[in-house]
Amino acid sequence: MRLKKPEELRSHRWFGVNDLRSFGHRSRMLQMGYNREEFVGKPVIAIINTWSELNCCHTHFKDRAAEIKRGVWQAGGIPLEMPASTLAEAFERPTPMLHRNLLAMEVEQILRHHPFDGAVLMGGCDKTTPGLLMGAASMNIPTIFMPAGPMLRGNWRGETLGSGSDTWKYWAELRAGKITECEWREIEEGIARSPGLCMTMGTGMTMTALAEVLGMSLPGASTIPAVDSNHNRMASSCGRRIVEMVWRDIKPRDLMTDKAFENSCLALMAFGGSTNGFVHLVAMARRCGVMLKLDDFHAAAEKVPVILNLRPAGKYLAEDWFYAGGIKAALKVISEALHLDCLTANGLTLGENIKDAQTFDDDVIRPLENPIYGEGGTSVLYGNLAPDGAVMKSAACDPKFLKHAGPAVVFDSYDEMIAEIDKDDIDITDDHVLILRNSGPKGGPGMPEWGMLPIPKKLLQQGVRDMLRLSDCRMSGTSYGACVLHIAPESFIGGPLALVENGDIIEVDVAERRLDMKVSDDELNRRRSLWKAPKSPFIRGYNRMYIEHVNQAHEGCDFDYLEFSAQELPEPEIH
Repeated sequence: MRLKKPEELRSHRWFGVNDLRSFGHRSRMLQMGYNREEFVGKPVIAIINTWSELNCCHTHFKDRAAEIKRGVWQAGGIPLEMPASTLAEAFERPTPMLHRNLLAMEVEQILRHHPFDGAVLMGGCDKTTPGLLMGAASMNIPTIFMPAGPMLRGNWRGETLGSGSDTWKYWAELRAGKITECEWREIEEGIARSPGLCMTMGTGMTMTALAEVLGMSLPGASTIPAVDSNHNRMASSCGRRIVEMVWRDIKPRDLMTDKAFENSCLALMAFGGSTNGFVHLVAMARRCGVMLKLDDFHAAAEKVPVILNLRPAGKYLAEDWFYAGGIKAALKVISEALHLDCLTANGLTLGENIKDAQTFDDDVIRPLENPIYGEGGTSVLYGNLAPDGAVMKSAACDPKFLKHAGPAVVFDSYDEMIAEIDKDDIDITDDHVLILRNSGPKGGPGMPEWGMLPIPKKLLQQGVRDMLRLSDCRMSGTSYGACVLHIAPESFIGGPLALVENGDIIEVDVAERRLDMKVSDDELNRRRSLWKAPKSPFIRGYNRMYIEHVNQAHEGCDFDYLEFSAQELPEPEIH
């Protein structure tokens, strides 16, 4: 592979040309205390840092940024740290998903309009990973992703706690009167004990693992715990490697190919990953010109079982996964199904990266002959309720709901559901099907993680812990239960979910991949003629732009004007 010459760097146009504009650029670098030798003729590397004082997953990023910079300096580049939107999952309302595309736009603009030859992306909290990679794919200059890493295991009275998953579990126990407020507070104080993303197979862990499968991270990086010293060393290695990637001109779309996305679908299924991975992978793929569809996930589910015994589908946590051999060992188990010739960020193929991987605990990383679930953990469903598809994490629900029919109980909004669900006189049994609508990409807006609808308190007190629940929104990757999600098209724009009435019989059959309401076509047509579109509450700013341009769940919820098309000319460089 031919190496770039210094005059072929993008930054050469800013710093290496003998004209008035370059004079201005150089003088301002000198103003900040840099010497010419530090920035002229050397790769200029953007360190895109999503740290903030509200992002609990990224509280260690100030240190990691310094370590990345050290690596860049060591390799002969110049690192420049650039702050970007933080998208703190725990604190944004109604959902940081509303701002994933905004982060993607921000990253693309930062890289396009500044003198950068390459970039290190620092992310991990759920929406930061896809947002960063979407922007990097659209800009397509050499880029490497540095994952935040999972937090340490939680602990309460000798019990191991998993963030998110055990939150929902013990909240149900509190509402059922099985634990006290004092015990609930102790759980609150023990469930999240260090920097890092959720250590269950939630969306953060899922997406950073899939970024590595796509080739955008160094091998093994995604499963290193955030506070392990291996994580510090990995950060400086990212800094050294990105300089080499610039000289060799290895770009995101060289790595994130159609074969790499097929690998990511297989890994998502084998890992029992978050249902949010469906939406994010489709959006990321389309930024790379790869038209990923829901049926591609179904095809992957037929090829691999769930081999990772991690919550919420399994027993263990990400720290256990790391000790058991990490992501490389898990990929080695399913290697026969993977495209092993895919190039990765370190310059080697996926096959070369995992060939010597070993499993040290085969209860955490199961062999193919002893999976925790017989086929991919998430099912894709279609029917008259979901013409464009819906998803269900079938590995994490009571098996009796994989084929179920029952009468609908419909809520038109999240607020209505919360106000009604715990009333003593609510007429409901565990055979009923809870439905929440107007919570999709436009209706939420942003598809909030409301999909794990709460079990009514009266049923919790009777010992019920699962029931069939339908919505056009998402749920946290740490959630579980018989929840059908991402129903498309969404109810807010007149999708069939908008036509369901209380008492309608809803039927799901995962084996047949069906999701239907037992209502005649004539009756549905009558209801459709009476349906009136809700009015959007957003009339200005970014929220208005979001409502007007966001795609549906099966299309990745990207903006309609941001998807890559092979027929489009590339975005012109800014001079």
